[in-house]
Amino acid sequence: MAKAADDIESVTLVPEHVTTLQSDKGKTIIADSVVAKIAGLASREVEGVYSLVATGLSQTVVGLARAVTRQQSRDTGIIVEVGEREAAVDVRICAEYGVNLPAVAAAVRNNIINRVESMTGLIVKEVNVGVVDMYFPGEEAVAAPRRVE
Repeated sequence: MAKAADDIESVTLVPEHVTTLQSDKGKTIIADSVVAKIAGLASREVEGVYSLVATGLSQTVVGLARAVTRQQSRDTGIIVEVGEREAAVDVRICAEYGVNLPAVAAAVRNNIINRVESMTGLIVKEVNVGVVDMYFPGEEAVAAPRRVE
């Protein structure tokens, strides 16, 4: 039993990557998750974007955990790579049926660039937009009628 406790103590947690912006008055530290949340909110602001789509199993598991705890997930569907002065963003969206997909992708790209650059001071080198699903109005799952009241 003592060995298990030693194993747990020897596990080192890897801290989240952060970006440090240095100025003459001090430094500002910005976590990658903050950049991802900004990009996620900027994506959702664009008309024609129905939702963001999880990028893999890890985000799906995190999304389920947040759903159980009723936390909002503002960075689902976003992957960021942040350097000292630059950032790159990948976003996966579910678009509304009938919209011009290249126009929506361009609007998402421009909005992410504007928001991230204005809020963090980082230069956004690229934003890759993947339209991976389509939303059709009226096809929501209808809740089964309750059998008892």
